[in-house]
Amino acid sequence: MKDNEEHIVTDDELYEHFKFVASEGQEPLRVDKFLMNFIENATRNKIQQAVKAGNVLVNDAVVKSNYKVKAQDVVRVVLAHPPHENLLVPENIPIDVIYEDDELIVINKQAGMVVHPGHGNYSGTLVNALIYHIQNLPKNSNERPGLVHRIDKDTSGLLVVAKTEFAMANLASQFFNRTTERLYLALVWGSLTDDEGTITGHVGRSHKNRLQMDVFPEGEFGKHAVTHYRVLERFSYVTLVECKLETGRTHQIRAHFKYLGHPLFNDERYGGDRILKGTTYTKYKQFVDNCFKLLPRQALHAKTLGFEHPVTKEKLFFNSDLPKDMEQCLEKWRKYTVNQNEI
Repeated sequence: MKDNEEHIVTDDELYEHFKFVASEGQEPLRVDKFLMNFIENATRNKIQQAVKAGNVLVNDAVVKSNYKVKAQDVVRVVLAHPPHENLLVPENIPIDVIYEDDELIVINKQAGMVVHPGHGNYSGTLVNALIYHIQNLPKNSNERPGLVHRIDKDTSGLLVVAKTEFAMANLASQFFNRTTERLYLALVWGSLTDDEGTITGHVGRSHKNRLQMDVFPEGEFGKHAVTHYRVLERFSYVTLVECKLETGRTHQIRAHFKYLGHPLFNDERYGGDRILKGTTYTKYKQFVDNCFKLLPRQALHAKTLGFEHPVTKEKLFFNSDLPKDMEQCLEKWRKYTVNQNEI
């Protein structure tokens, strides 16, 4: 092949590990920088090595590092071995089972546990635990055993897993048709103006950082998303809210509250891991740092899950207590607020 010839790679040569379609709002950007924004835990050096080895394709053609990604370009990373997440290994990891029958299982996930294997997290996930404890779980459209929906790694709380093909299809339909009920508790920065409200705005991948979701109020990008909220408790500089999801987009609550100007407390990805409201006193800074240490993650818990049983048609509702780290953080804020009001 001559140097100036384009090399088209066929699917049977290599395995696809990543695939990204550049959004309509994508400004021309070097492909190595583009992938840095889109792949978690990737280094510039590793990406450039992959490009040099011919493992990065744009519109199915091998490109060099200086190729400028444009709107609608299809960028793929292909390697000679299958993705690690496809090589699922059962692991004897304890899971907190709230309910189980022949069709489904409801689990209270601990914060810090990844739901399914992905780049940088190939073991220790909920799926690894599930396939150890339950045989022959059905796979969803993404080849992930049992999963009907998911919650973020550092979000705690309830999720339902299907044990049969019928339950998988039925529950997936309920989530798609928005007939399930999901309530979350979130601690957010600042004092919300209203005691209740609704946040509406399309949620989609950020044009600048693949690991973040942005809100597009005009609906040009992303998918329709609606979050209803109700204030439960007001503290000095943070507010505890109950969130009811009408839709279930990736990072929906986290992105919506950032868009509202009230990022979740200690949400590193969305800017809530620094002091956004409060005083300049050293004592206050130390107090917030102590709260961050108690709750080293975003303050978000999937508290309530309701759905119709696929077979019996019974309405099922499950509740989970706030985990210890979030409860301790709230208690510190309660004491701080009381002491502040007494001064």
